[in-house]
Amino acid sequence: MTGSASASGLFLEKALTPQRGPRKLRGRTWRPGMAEPGGEAEAAELQRLVAAEEQRARFTAQVHNFMEVCWDKCVDKTGNKLDSRTETCLANCVDRFIDATLSVTNRFAQIVQKGGH
Repeated sequence: MTGSASASGLFLEKALTPQRGPRKLRGRTWRPGMAEPGGEAEAAELQRLVAAEEQRARFTAQVHNFMEVCWDKCVDKTGNKLDSRTETCLANCVDRFIDATLSVTNRFAQIVQKGGH
């Protein structure tokens, strides 16, 4: 074997041999036996963050929905200030939506706890 063939063979051997000690990946130290970066732990964290964002988006959409319904129900005229009757109507309307949502959510939770029956 020539010197360059021997060097390339050594390079390939090192490249194909699994590393046994700690190594740096994406600025973090990884050791054999640890979860691979980008593996299950990071996927679970990403799923948790996505679920939280989806929940936040659903909540925001629900708030917009009941505010639109309550606005249409309670506000007769717009101006610089809401009169006390309109403020009371809006507060009561939003409270009813919240109470109804909590009631439905609690009922679904009870159904799920009983095994879906």
